[in-house]
Amino acid sequence: MLDHPAKYLTKFSEHFDPTLLAELEEKSMLMEVKGGDVILNIGQNIRAVPLLVDGVIKVSRINDEGQELLLYYVKEGESCAMTFNCCMLTQTSVIRATAEEDSVLACIPVSFMEEWMQKHPSWKKFVMTTLLNRFTEMIKSIDEVAFKKMDERLINYLKEKSRIADSSVINVTHQQIGNELGTNRVVVSRLLKKLENENKLLIYNKQIKLLKDL
Repeated sequence: MLDHPAKYLTKFSEHFDPTLLAELEEKSMLMEVKGGDVILNIGQNIRAVPLLVDGVIKVSRINDEGQELLLYYVKEGESCAMTFNCCMLTQTSVIRATAEEDSVLACIPVSFMEEWMQKHPSWKKFVMTTLLNRFTEMIKSIDEVAFKKMDERLINYLKEKSRIADSSVINVTHQQIGNELGTNRVVVSRLLKKLENENKLLIYNKQIKLLKDL
């Protein structure tokens, strides 16, 4: 756990009124996680509502065979809609949340969730906006799987990874891409090689550099 520097809470100053920010500082605790750490797994009890103050979190579904499907990313100043949903319904987690990079979360005890919904309009608005935005992103993910070819999905995936990392160089393996897109490594490698031959990207060991023509 980290100290509670006020600079972290400024990430939410555009969402929360001063009264809620003060209560957030008093009631929450900062937690530091390393890239690759599983923060929340399917079936786990949710004891705290996470607000991401630094880093990136990947939210996925895992089927019975262990295959992963990427749902969305949580970025600085955001939170996880699925966690909100499970908290409000007092259910165990239905997603896996993994740190994409070293990250810091402000963790709020679940007991404050309902109280703040009634007490702080800015908290209620934040929760409802988060649910709407994530629902839209999940619909987009379903559309990708149902209506787009794998090469289109791969390109969209790479662009989103680049945007999240704020870099044209992505640190990812072919196997990781296959896991997140619900396909196998051989398919990913073949499609990446095709894109490289078209001068749209460069393939390195555990890295991919996107070029301007992608």
